[in-house]
Amino acid sequence: MQHYFTDNTLGLNETFLMSDDIAHHFISVLRSNNGDKFEIVDSNHKLFIAEVIDKDSSEAKVIEIKNNSVELPVDVTIICGLPKKDKSELIVQKATELGVDHIIFLQTAWSIAQWKNNKASKKINRLSKIVRSAAEQSHRNKIPDVKYLDSINDLLKESYDHKLIAYEESAKKGEKADLINSLNNTKPADSIAAFFGPEGGISPDEVSKLKANGYKTCGLGPRILRTETAPLYFLSSISMWFDLLK
Repeated sequence: MQHYFTDNTLGLNETFLMSDDIAHHFISVLRSNNGDKFEIVDSNHKLFIAEVIDKDSSEAKVIEIKNNSVELPVDVTIICGLPKKDKSELIVQKATELGVDHIIFLQTAWSIAQWKNNKASKKINRLSKIVRSAAEQSHRNKIPDVKYLDSINDLLKESYDHKLIAYEESAKKGEKADLINSLNNTKPADSIAAFFGPEGGISPDEVSKLKANGYKTCGLGPRILRTETAPLYFLSSISMWFDLLK
């Protein structure tokens, strides 16, 4: 069943007009007819089943409330040093499928990529569209948000219950416990954030600033992961921990 999002609130038996994007895809592209059903999530992250009442006017009606949620019980943020080329698109798409809540792209000291002037706003706009599409495809109950920060100092203003740095040096030393310990100490409704360096790595000064702000370094297994792979490893670990082991 097709899955969409609306910026409006909905209720049982309520009729509404599909947005132009939904109507175009569901009626024009998929050639749906009156009586055909689809899932729709409203602005309160509530999931409903709706059916087309009048395809010519794009009118639909809510016929069922669904109470199942696919969201993780913790609020997860990934913080990524700016990656090269189109790796940011891969990160946001797959991170959305894996249950992330917030995605931050950060200009770091050793970032090779640069999002200067109006490039950042254009990139975030495109990435937000990719996130929305991925949230629909994976039948999420919410659309993760994506934003850009200029510096590590801006990041330090953000508040989280648990804060990690995926650190290559920790992996090289065989560190295995810190990620598990953090997940074990994370309770439902807690927020957890992890920082991932760009291709150029994380500078010692940035590591020091983050650690002074309560971030803990951790390894992500014995292998060295690419900048686009590390956040997906982290999210997969969280999904395993809270979706399958709890």
